[in-house]
Amino acid sequence: MLRVISLTLAVLMSSAAIAAAGPQTGDDLATCRDRQAEIQARAQACDNLLNADRVNGKDKGIALSVRGNTLINKRDLVHAIETLSMAVDLDPDNVVTLNLRGLAYQRSGKDDLAMADYNLALQKRPTYGVPYNNRGLIQLRRGALQSALDDFDLSISYAPKFLLGWTNRARVRTLMKDYDGAIADFAEAEKIDPTAPQLTGNRCITYGLMGRFDAAFADCNGLIEKEPKNVFGFNNRADVNMMKGNFDAALKDYTTALKINPNNVRAHSGRGQIYERRKDVAQARADYRAAAYSLTNFDDVEVARARAIAQERLAALTPQTPGGAPTGRRVALVIGNGAYKNVHALPNPPRDSKLIAGALRDVGFQTVISASDLTRDKFFEALQTFAAEAEKADWAVVYYAGHGFEIGGVNYLVPVDAKLAADRDAETQAVALEQVIAAVGAARKVRLVILDACRDNPFAPTMRRTLSLKLVDKGFSNIEPGAGFMVVYAAKHGETAMDGDGGADSPFSTALAREIRVPKVEIRKLFDIIRDDVWSATKHEQQPFTYGSPPGREDFYFVAGK
Repeated sequence: MLRVISLTLAVLMSSAAIAAAGPQTGDDLATCRDRQAEIQARAQACDNLLNADRVNGKDKGIALSVRGNTLINKRDLVHAIETLSMAVDLDPDNVVTLNLRGLAYQRSGKDDLAMADYNLALQKRPTYGVPYNNRGLIQLRRGALQSALDDFDLSISYAPKFLLGWTNRARVRTLMKDYDGAIADFAEAEKIDPTAPQLTGNRCITYGLMGRFDAAFADCNGLIEKEPKNVFGFNNRADVNMMKGNFDAALKDYTTALKINPNNVRAHSGRGQIYERRKDVAQARADYRAAAYSLTNFDDVEVARARAIAQERLAALTPQTPGGAPTGRRVALVIGNGAYKNVHALPNPPRDSKLIAGALRDVGFQTVISASDLTRDKFFEALQTFAAEAEKADWAVVYYAGHGFEIGGVNYLVPVDAKLAADRDAETQAVALEQVIAAVGAARKVRLVILDACRDNPFAPTMRRTLSLKLVDKGFSNIEPGAGFMVVYAAKHGETAMDGDGGADSPFSTALAREIRVPKVEIRKLFDIIRDDVWSATKHEQQPFTYGSPPGREDFYFVAGK
């Protein structure tokens, strides 16, 4: 299946060549230095040199730069930055290394550091076209359209065969309402690669804004015909239908996009706007919530715009003092996924979830929704149903036990029908943690997600790796939840949680069910106690970890006591 080329991959492909001394044919050093070498062979040669410690000085800088390129392609941005920083220390004048580190910073949401690297690379080589493009994208995301246009102009002037320079300038010109200029840029991009999906996908939007709807639909329809599961195409066609006033058609396209990828921010945000227009405020809020929350620091331009709209409209549609619920109402959703269809079953999660559901009922939760062995569609239905309950509550708690891991910087919970033949399938077959955060987000005070899910990735042995995603064998990555949220992991990021021995409940669920029944233990301290209990029970092999906290001006207790 064809896909929209990722900006990261395209930029890296264009900048993979690294200036070096003349090659010595027939050995790893020659291949590592060779800018024309096949990318995988070059990466392997550089790794061989580094692993054997057979390279130093600027040659080591080249090898590290190539390794950093590979790490960015896998979205292992933390290690990419570390590796590229070592390369910069060894060869401060290597502008491609500076550009790559800038890209790693940019994809990490560290725009100021990225800009510093791009500026330094351009100071050293003012005719290097790629950093202008990357810098322009930061300006575009910031809304500085003239600065973005200036950078894309320079990118095109110094790298006229770089397709993204043309398509990105066309996007900026579209936002500046220079539609004829945008169409001219798309025509130049078409000369470079007439099959590029980002060409027709973006031109569809430009034609729509021009009121040339037949041309717009021809572009979007053509992309969708080639790629029937291309969410980018469905979202763009929905946007054009919105421009034309075809709200039924737009709703159908956004809903189709969400059937393909229920985690998609643009489709949720767009569909929320249609529901709001139709006065279906509850459904609009649900979609806006699904688009509003992010656990990472970076969004692509269109995603950032869609998320900003969702956040703004959600705030406008959320009463400042919600009514209709008794004071102190507490609700919970408890999920135990064990009967996996395509990998080995987990005996503990259904048992653990029953234990936790019982404990929450015992401490007075008015509503506890308990579910086991959820497929993808049932999982999202359960989250949507629970989100409606959370809107009427002070506390909203989700407990999940089952398979869960991080792929490509995103944390996923795994439904029982997931196949995950390739790592990129996670975005369409699994449940992004942001969607669980959204489900508890409507509660007024305590918004708590508990993940007893840091188990080994059972799909890893057969899961196909792709160039653009990092495959993780176990654990979750660390996150940054917003104010007023707590996310509790049964194990530290990158580690796995243990199951109980001989049919017993897991160490984490056992400690959790026991400690939440203890009166007068404030929630922050309670999870510190649970951490210590699990650490001790597992003989220092498992350590739970908590991110975020509830609102700071009030104490919260599962059992208040007298």
